[in-house]
Amino acid sequence: MISPSSENGFPLTPEFLESVGTLPGVYLMKDGTGEVIYVGKARDLRKRLASYARHDRHQATKTAVLLNKIRRIDTIITETEKEALILEASLIKKYHPRYNVILRDDKNYPFIKVTVAEKWPRVMMARRKTDDGARYFGPFSSSAAMWETLNYLNSIFPLRRCKGAEVQPRQRPCLNHQMRRCLAPCVGKADSDRYGEMVNSILMVLEGKKEKLVEQLTVRMQRASAALHFEEAALCRDWIRAVRETLEKQLVVDAHGRDQDLFGFAREGGAVALSVLLVRGGRLEDHLPFFLADPLEEDAEILRQAVEGFYGDGRPVPREVVLPFHPADLELLHDWLVDLKGVSVAMVVPQRGDRLGLLRMAETNARQIFSDKQKKSQSWLALAEILQKGLSLRRSPRRIECLDISNIGGEQAVGSLVCFVDGEREKKGYRHYKIRTVSGADDYAMMAEVLRRRLSKGQAEGTLPDLLLVDGGKGQLNVARVVAEELGLAGAIDLAGIAKERDEEGEKLYLPGRKNPILLPRHSPSLLFLMRVRDEAHRYGITFHRRWRGREALSSALDRIPGLGPVRRQALLAALGSVKRISQASVDDLIGVAGIGPQLGRQIWSFFHE
Repeated sequence: MISPSSENGFPLTPEFLESVGTLPGVYLMKDGTGEVIYVGKARDLRKRLASYARHDRHQATKTAVLLNKIRRIDTIITETEKEALILEASLIKKYHPRYNVILRDDKNYPFIKVTVAEKWPRVMMARRKTDDGARYFGPFSSSAAMWETLNYLNSIFPLRRCKGAEVQPRQRPCLNHQMRRCLAPCVGKADSDRYGEMVNSILMVLEGKKEKLVEQLTVRMQRASAALHFEEAALCRDWIRAVRETLEKQLVVDAHGRDQDLFGFAREGGAVALSVLLVRGGRLEDHLPFFLADPLEEDAEILRQAVEGFYGDGRPVPREVVLPFHPADLELLHDWLVDLKGVSVAMVVPQRGDRLGLLRMAETNARQIFSDKQKKSQSWLALAEILQKGLSLRRSPRRIECLDISNIGGEQAVGSLVCFVDGEREKKGYRHYKIRTVSGADDYAMMAEVLRRRLSKGQAEGTLPDLLLVDGGKGQLNVARVVAEELGLAGAIDLAGIAKERDEEGEKLYLPGRKNPILLPRHSPSLLFLMRVRDEAHRYGITFHRRWRGREALSSALDRIPGLGPVRRQALLAALGSVKRISQASVDDLIGVAGIGPQLGRQIWSFFHE
């Protein structure tokens, strides 16, 4: 079901509501550009949408702001309300609507990935979860904590660390094997059973089953000792000692040894903070903070969406979820969690006892989020004032963007733009620009092209930066000034250039209309911040450049394989999905593609591996 056309204004007309069924389902609210800005579910679609139609759109509320932006409403009818909840979670994950409760902070939390689908699994860091058959643990709220865990696992369980899903045969093992940090499956030294036991041990550690692991290792050590296998017994002894050391460091918060997640909830004005404590086996494993600047719904609905978003993102569901109050649609939410878990799940709102004490700890952590935000805000306001005065800016630089141009002799040129808002990275404002109109190594012309594209769009959308920082000196800054004047933005944005000089003077800041650069002290907070912004633009550009060069190198690699013509290349790509997967495929996988015989299959494999 689709509402009347988008450009006709507010779509919740009596005619539209009359056409909407009274069955359960999901509704998608869209703005004038067709972007989904809110997804909701309802037991009765007509009744729920009618409640929006009765809302006063002239009030100064977030609901009123939402209603004034919607130009189209799509509805999807489901058989049951439970199906509507599942569909709602899926659509929120797909569209990331700006007015829904989405539990994400300003950090990109890492995961630990165990590649259990591989013959010889690895354990590694991953930035995001993908559907590749691996086991993911996290996200970790602290990168330092994640690396500490990963290094700990690598130190006691010597799994392979080489890249690639398939182990590439070698003539001799790498240095990790000599340091006893790898069993060297690449030269046939690894026993698959022992390797599998180590993988299972790692999974038990990451699942929080460390005490159970100690029990299993103790039995194994005793059996090995009785059979006079002293080397294996000593290895088990070392593993037990290492696991026990980590157990001693962890805070025991539940004497009953339960697996539970506790949701702390705190509100200050229109903002809401959530703190989720992850307890496994009675020990506090992690703490995940989330900040919602101005959520749309009431507290009960916010908590429902928060729980739905938290577990709908693939996080494991514990046997017990402890909540500060009853969320909206409690029974429906409980049934959904049971389906995800596959076994019974308790949803508890404690009134007394040890659970209430733990919940208060979670709520204290949630209130601390406001305190941390306030300190960070005060720190940024002080730094912004220093920047404004030191660089003679027209306005406080709330939104700062930095542009860097990178290329190799004029080839594969790309502009990398990063964005900082209130002193923090704003990933939604990051952009890469492939150079379209410039040939050869003309950095000034490349910068002019990218700036015209960025500032023209920002002018149309109202997303111009307060301060535009360019990587370079007078020449680059002059290009930015000319482009801004061309677009009539000479007084609308502030400009600055930052250049790393070769002499001992260090970083230099260039401003329009000023002949000499500004030389700030090396440890000046404002200089360190601007260097951080510039370095982030460098990093963002280099990362993209490496991926781009890698893709082109792989693509051109297929052209260099004798006997592999256009038809067979297309067949390989259609069957295996990408050049990277072709390079990682086994000989049997290659031979299995239509048109690739045994001889050509071995030839392709040899090209990538030998």
